[in-house]
Amino acid sequence: MIESILNSDQAELTQGSKKSSPVVLSSRVRLARNLTSAPFPERASLSQRRDVMTKCSGQIALLPMMKNGLFFDIVDLSDLEKQVLVERHLISRELCDIVSGSGVFINKEQTCSIMINEEDHLRIQFLKTGFNLRSLWNKIDSIDAELESGLDLAFSKEFGYLTACPTNLGTALRASVMMHLPGLVISDYMDKVTRAVNQLGITVRGLFGEGSDATGHVFQISNQQTLGESEDAIMSRLGAVLKTIIDHEINARFKYLEENRARLLDQIGRAFGILKHAHVLNSKESMNMLSLIRLAVDFEMLPESNRADIDRLFIECQPGHIQHAAGKGIEPDARDISRAEKVRAEFSHFPTLAFDKIKDSM
Repeated sequence: MIESILNSDQAELTQGSKKSSPVVLSSRVRLARNLTSAPFPERASLSQRRDVMTKCSGQIALLPMMKNGLFFDIVDLSDLEKQVLVERHLISRELCDIVSGSGVFINKEQTCSIMINEEDHLRIQFLKTGFNLRSLWNKIDSIDAELESGLDLAFSKEFGYLTACPTNLGTALRASVMMHLPGLVISDYMDKVTRAVNQLGITVRGLFGEGSDATGHVFQISNQQTLGESEDAIMSRLGAVLKTIIDHEINARFKYLEENRARLLDQIGRAFGILKHAHVLNSKESMNMLSLIRLAVDFEMLPESNRADIDRLFIECQPGHIQHAAGKGIEPDARDISRAEKVRAEFSHFPTLAFDKIKDSM
């Protein structure tokens, strides 16, 4: 069912024309909304969930953003298809566990997805390549207003938007940025940064959110507080923290390069050799190796054009994508062989690492 998603030449995170930055891969803004006319999804009966899905899907289908978009009923998706959509950050892992009465709308550019009957009746999200929080907020605010004109949303003058989880009360806004932070990790500063930003009401998670690992030195950083603070204040505070993290990451990279030049170049060189010639690659290993090659682009050892290739491989080397591309269920060992074949084919087009062109500052 999801072949059109995978084969799209307009998909933002795999085919996007806008370049990501040396530190920021992508940005996402998400809103939680609920109807006044039905219990929260976990409390609702199947018939109530279906009524909510009918009502919400009718309004979502009217959005200009969803013209030529796709709707998937969760019961019609296989476990593998759901995993692929999670790997593309188009649905949550929580939606995958729901048996029936839930679905998702995805626009043709895969920049907007709206989940129905996940934890809340509506989970609206926009995502884009690069550092785009403000522009994403403007888009999602407009969509929220359009939906609210046709749906009676649960809102309290005292508590703001009412949500299934109390931690989302108020604005029900979660803004996050996917950041590539190898400098802070290899310099052993990441734990210190995490503790510092936690004290500022910012949370640091792995690649796929809460409970996931930060493979490939990729972290999802977002606001924790949604109550008692306006959307503008949340965006401003988060943006300021993210810019500070970017500065710390860049400083950590070049300090490590200055103090451990041979070791770092050896790590990059070995990663390049493995990705170019390996015949077996597991998911974690490929992500960590790709992280070092992305760093090589940042150091100008590879052309800027290769950054988009690496960012795409971060997604396409995930287990679901590899298994779906095989066209049938394959065992983990066979999947690791298929992943290596894919990466070898991609890296056969990469130029040789230009160690003599390494950039020593930004």
